[in-house]
Amino acid sequence: MIDTALDYLGNGSAITLLVLLTLSFYFVLCFWIFIYRFLSIKSSIFNEKKSLDDLTSRSSTLSPMSALHKCSNSVHTKEILNACEINIIKDASVGITWLSIIASTAPFVGLFGTVVGILESFAKFSNESKVGFSVIAPAISEALVATAAGIFVAIFAYTFHQILTRKVYELNTYIKAQSEILIAKG
Repeated sequence: MIDTALDYLGNGSAITLLVLLTLSFYFVLCFWIFIYRFLSIKSSIFNEKKSLDDLTSRSSTLSPMSALHKCSNSVHTKEILNACEINIIKDASVGITWLSIIASTAPFVGLFGTVVGILESFAKFSNESKVGFSVIAPAISEALVATAAGIFVAIFAYTFHQILTRKVYELNTYIKAQSEILIAKG
């Protein structure tokens, strides 16, 4: 398997290698964004959930760990809390757009590599008088590796995008609940 991959990279054109390098960068970026943002949002959700629990059970004030508390500076007007909600969600959703971009462009980057690989294969075959299926099939299958790599990266990017979007929604729910309670308490 490793020999096949090294052989593929050794025989690949500059465009094919550039496509695979781009997709590798996408893949690493996708995981980095997901891990960083997931842990950050998960921590925020924990703090906001604890603050909401405190607010609904025993205390009439926000927890000092709450992002809403840090933003509002103990001023609980509807306008200030609304502005804080928007700011917190904006900060929490940083990076999610990149996952969407990666998910939508990675298959096209891979497809570009496949098209170039197929064109190069046909250019090589043009010098030969008779070309059979046994010669064409390996060249085409090698070219399709780029499309497979693009789809592989896109699957992770799209999945991570959906997970983080759901986590931001969950965070937003806790923040809105706290905000409504504070407005109701006056």
